[in-house]
Amino acid sequence: MSHNPRLAALASALIAAASMAACSSEKPAEAETEQTSTKAIDKAATELAAQEKCYGIALAKQNDCAAGPGTSCAGTSSVDYQGNAWKFTEAGECEKMGGSLTEVTDNDPPAPLKG
Repeated sequence: MSHNPRLAALASALIAAASMAACSSEKPAEAETEQTSTKAIDKAATELAAQEKCYGIALAKQNDCAAGPGTSCAGTSSVDYQGNAWKFTEAGECEKMGGSLTEVTDNDPPAPLKG
């Protein structure tokens, strides 16, 4: 099953930072670790917020999630450009690539915007 490496890295950073913060006390050295953890969480959240779900652009088995009934999630789309499967794109890029921010009813190849 294929996964989005950036999303996996963000999730790992969030988990690690949250774990470190939960285990820390108010000792000076640990307070610095907690501050670093908070910065890592903030950075990961900012990067994730700068992405959007783009439907209809993923090739078969390369979606990040949502692939309709009978699928479990990432990497489970059955055809190229499946209208109910999405991939993460940078905010503002989806529609430029010919994708949609909502599910589409067909599996037609995306038509990127010209210009």
